[in-house]
Amino acid sequence: MLKIDRNKCVGCKACVQVCPFGALHIDEEKKAVVDPAVCTLCGACVEVCKFDAMEIIREEGPRDKFEDWRGVWVFAEQKENKVQPVVFELLGKARELADKLNTYVGAVLLGENVKDQVEELIYRGADNVYLVEDSSLRHFVDEEYASILTRLIKKYRPEIVLSGATAIGRALVSRVAVQLQAGLTADCTGLDVDPETRNLLQTRPAFGGNIMATIITPRHRPQMATVRHKVFPEAKRDEARKGEVIVERVEEGDLDVRSKVLEVVKEVTSTVNLSEADIIVSGGRGLRGPENFKLLEELAEVLGAAVGASRAAVDAGWIPYSHQVGQTGKTVCPKLYIAVGISGQIQHLVGMQSSKCIVAINNDPSAPIFSVAHYGIVGDLFEVVPALTKAFKKALGK
Repeated sequence: MLKIDRNKCVGCKACVQVCPFGALHIDEEKKAVVDPAVCTLCGACVEVCKFDAMEIIREEGPRDKFEDWRGVWVFAEQKENKVQPVVFELLGKARELADKLNTYVGAVLLGENVKDQVEELIYRGADNVYLVEDSSLRHFVDEEYASILTRLIKKYRPEIVLSGATAIGRALVSRVAVQLQAGLTADCTGLDVDPETRNLLQTRPAFGGNIMATIITPRHRPQMATVRHKVFPEAKRDEARKGEVIVERVEEGDLDVRSKVLEVVKEVTSTVNLSEADIIVSGGRGLRGPENFKLLEELAEVLGAAVGASRAAVDAGWIPYSHQVGQTGKTVCPKLYIAVGISGQIQHLVGMQSSKCIVAINNDPSAPIFSVAHYGIVGDLFEVVPALTKAFKKALGK
């Protein structure tokens, strides 16, 4: 909280002028007053006050009660009654964190007719699976799912809650964090724990990917984070593992939502799923127009690959957002990534630089993409790509 010593305050308005959030004003007694609902404790007013009338007092959280919070939970996102691969990646990391903290791994599975997925979660590292099945959970509705997950967290008190940084995960976990007044770090690319403090060390790109920031939330539990797909390897299956299934039910209050799903329309694509593809052919601004993505589609068809794109190509309207690779798109980790006409700005590199083999095709030898590429071809993509397609057809007998 921001404490203002009214005996020292002279009403000079310096703090009012410097506050970037408009949280301060001068009252009728010519003293500074703060609106705590607006103040972010940035400290700008403390630095500018020449009369030492401002002081930030940071209250310590209820650390003595943190011992009640134990366990590393993973939200087991499912689509069409099938657990998504990002969940298995998170279970592998959760197992690692739980072992360091000497605690258990939990998985929360919500849906309709998803009981047959429980066994796989246990094989992948979950000690406890919290199962909630109901016809109302057939389709994801953020308010309903958030109400259930919030209630389960309050009941069982896990100290860490992880979710995939997917459209569903982002919509769900942000709501849960607000309801629990917990800290949340989005789009993490690295996770670790401090065994002494039991704080979750959450690493993510900041300032456009130019630096990596490690964030902690030491005063609140649970500690929550969303993690991008393909950042961590999937947990290995161990069919000898045993676990406990804890069945919970939907309560009346969970159904008090303001929206409902009327219809689900699937996007029809002729290419392989971008997130799961072993080979990706991506295009950027160098393609010069949407019609030239046909060159990449022909190469992708021969290789059995997915077609990706840079943000520049998506923003230009050349290809749908679902193909975007990068910080504001999808994070991918294929065996082979072919970047065609992509300069390689840091926002794109964040989403694909962990690929096993990167081939860059660009007519600019100084393009940043070559700094991460294993193989580079400097040349006209309109000549190189058709030649590659022809060569692969011949080599693969197509």
